[in-house]
Amino acid sequence: MARLKLFLPLIIFAALALLFWRGLSLNPQDMPSALVNKPVPEFALRDVESARELKKADLPNKPLLLNVWATWCISCRVEHPYLNKLAEEGVPIVGINLKDDNTAALQWLEKFHDPYLFSVSDVEGRLALDLGVFGAPETFLVDAGGTIRCKHVGVVDDRVWQTKLQPLYEKLQQQSWDEFAGELSDSLLARCR
Repeated sequence: MARLKLFLPLIIFAALALLFWRGLSLNPQDMPSALVNKPVPEFALRDVESARELKKADLPNKPLLLNVWATWCISCRVEHPYLNKLAEEGVPIVGINLKDDNTAALQWLEKFHDPYLFSVSDVEGRLALDLGVFGAPETFLVDAGGTIRCKHVGVVDDRVWQTKLQPLYEKLQQQSWDEFAGELSDSLLARCR
């Protein structure tokens, strides 16, 4: 029994080391979303620019990106030029300005350009909470019917767009979801779970 007590700290250390090693091998961008294949939650929030109230019904009836951003988010500053590029290429993007000062958000959009069709001010973070957002930036691919088809945690850049979001976006543009789901390969679907 005395020898067991002697090795107990070593056994505990080995178990903890194994758990930490496993945790380091996980990809934080592979966080599953409970909302994939569910509708965008209802909302009624003020537009950052005009202060008019916007609702879920104001989302365009076409595939789009729903992007959570904030002026306090350093990664959002990295991502923003790429969002501008996507918007210039015709990709519709709606913004959710998370827990931010509206004046700062307006200055941000003026300084760095505005890629959004509109951007709602989610000052209390309720919409973000309903979406299961962990932080900014996060981007959701939404189909023409208002259903979330994919979630990406982190910066959207050329690699993420071309390998994860663009293939799904283009399929959604061409087909109804029923046709899309029937042709969707497991590998494409696995990227958004």
